[in-house]
Amino acid sequence: MSKQYTAVNWNTPDNDYALMFWEQNIRQFWIDTEYIPSKDIDSWKGLSWEMKECYKKALGGLTLLDTLQSHTGMPKIIEHTESLQNKAVLSYMCMMEAIHAKSYSTIFTTVSTTNEINDIFGWVEQNKFLQFKASTIDSYYHVLDKKNPTNEELFMTLAASVLLESFLFYSGFFLPLWLCGQGQMVASADIIKKIIADESIHGVFVGLMAQEVFKKLKNQEEVKQKFINLLNELFDNEMKYTEEIYTEVGLTAEVKEYVRYNGNKALMNLGFDPIFEVKQVNPIVLNGLNTETTQHDFFSKKSTNYEKSMEIVHLKDDDFKMDATVNV
Repeated sequence: MSKQYTAVNWNTPDNDYALMFWEQNIRQFWIDTEYIPSKDIDSWKGLSWEMKECYKKALGGLTLLDTLQSHTGMPKIIEHTESLQNKAVLSYMCMMEAIHAKSYSTIFTTVSTTNEINDIFGWVEQNKFLQFKASTIDSYYHVLDKKNPTNEELFMTLAASVLLESFLFYSGFFLPLWLCGQGQMVASADIIKKIIADESIHGVFVGLMAQEVFKKLKNQEEVKQKFINLLNELFDNEMKYTEEIYTEVGLTAEVKEYVRYNGNKALMNLGFDPIFEVKQVNPIVLNGLNTETTQHDFFSKKSTNYEKSMEIVHLKDDDFKMDATVNV
C-alpha cells in the first residue's frame, strides 16, 4: 500500500499551544527593509573606534548563529516533529531566522564599508569561541540525520536549540540594547528588539516541545545531567567570548551578568530550575527587552516601527482637477 499523506487540520488542535504561537508569530511579523537604520549614521560617527569594533563583532556573531538556526537547526527539527501544526509554527520561525540573519547585514550596510564588512565576516570564521558555539550546537542538530533518533537524542537536540535561542544570542544583543539606552544607534536597536521578540517566543515554543519529549524519558536525571554539562561547557565558552569582544569597551562584567540571567531563562524554558547566581542585570539593557520599538507610525496597523511605505501611489495632475458641477 502506498504512503498516505495527511493535510494539516487546524480545526482540531494537536495540543493546547500551537495555535497560540502561530498567532503570536503572525502578530510579530516584520522585515528588515521596513526599518531605516541610516538614521544612525550620525550616532555611529560619534562612537569610539573600540565601540564600533565591538558592535560589528557582536552583530557578526549574531549573524552566524541565526544562519545556523535557519539553514540547519530549524529544518532538522521540523523533519522530526510529528505534529503538523507544530511543523507549521517551526516553518514560520525558520523563515524569521533567515530574516534575522539578513537584518544584521542591513545594519552593516548602513554603517560600514564593504571591506569592513568582509573583515568582520572573516573574523567570524576565525574566532574560536564563535566557532565553538556553532560547532557544538550543530553537532546536536546533525544527530537528527538519523532516520529514527531516540527520545533522548531528540530532547538533547531540542534543548541545544533552546540554548541557542534563549542563551547564546544574548551576549551579542547586549551592546545594541545598552547603546540604545544611552540614546545611541536607536534605529538599529529597533531591528534588534524585533529579533529579540522573535527569539523569545522561539525559545519558549521549542522548550515546550522539549518538555514533552523529556516526560517520555525513563532516565530523566541522567539526561538532565548531560544537558547541564552541555550548558556549563557553553557557559564557560561564553565567558571567554564575552571577555574577548567587550574588554576594550569596559562592559565585560555587565555582559557576563546578562549571560547568566539568560542562562537561567533557557533553563526555565525547559522546565528546569535556574542554576546561575544573578546579582543585578543592567536596568538599561533589561528595559531594552521591552520589545516595543521607539518610533511609531500612526498610520500603520501595527504598533511598532513600520516607517517605509510598502505601497506607493504617485499623484498626477488629474488628481487635483475638481468637478465644477459638484454642489458644496
